[in-house]
Amino acid sequence: MDKLTETRSNTALYWLFAICAVLAILGSLIAPDDSSPWRWLHYLTKPTATLLLLVAVLRGMGSRAYGLPVAIGLAFAAAGDFFLMLPGDYFLAGLVCFLITHCAYIWALTRDSRFGRHVTIFAPFAVIAAAVFAGLWSHLPSPMRIPVVIYALVLVGMAAQALSRDRQLAGTPGQRAARFAAFGGLFFVVSDTMLAYGRFRWNIPYNAIWVLSTYYAAQYLFARSTENDAEA
Repeated sequence: MDKLTETRSNTALYWLFAICAVLAILGSLIAPDDSSPWRWLHYLTKPTATLLLLVAVLRGMGSRAYGLPVAIGLAFAAAGDFFLMLPGDYFLAGLVCFLITHCAYIWALTRDSRFGRHVTIFAPFAVIAAAVFAGLWSHLPSPMRIPVVIYALVLVGMAAQALSRDRQLAGTPGQRAARFAAFGGLFFVVSDTMLAYGRFRWNIPYNAIWVLSTYYAAQYLFARSTENDAEA
């Protein structure tokens, strides 16, 4: 397959992803529980959107050293999507899947940059994590407290490393791709924070819109960050 055909194919995959993402959000709004006849729309499109990004990464990654860990992260994210939408309480299983996703992303983000190099970036994220813990702690079921703490630490570590890598690659051909990942990390922090508060503390109006739109934005940006890595 020549480069132009591959580019057009990946563009089609990204458009299909966008359609599935919109339908997943719509499905969660018009069918908030399993009693709705439209619930199948959410079940069908939510993991499919993530899987489409996985295929796009596998087809268009620039460097396997960076792209392969991102692909692994997307595969576990698709599994996490599946667990979180199942009837019943599979929140912990979904949490573990997304924990592995963020570990895979940290692996990718340290292929060409040092972890924790910029303390001025990591320190504010530590404060953010502490503030999230403080707001959620008394509302979390006791068995969930330690898993949520571990997950949040890995999440903010991933986001901080994405921003640190963007700074470390400043002025290099890989900066544009690094910038995608940096914004992806930020969107993930926003999405997961709203998910946690919407589940354990507050009834946030139209929460599915805010959680899923920022989640899919994060995953899209990480997928796009693999494309030019070979030029870094």
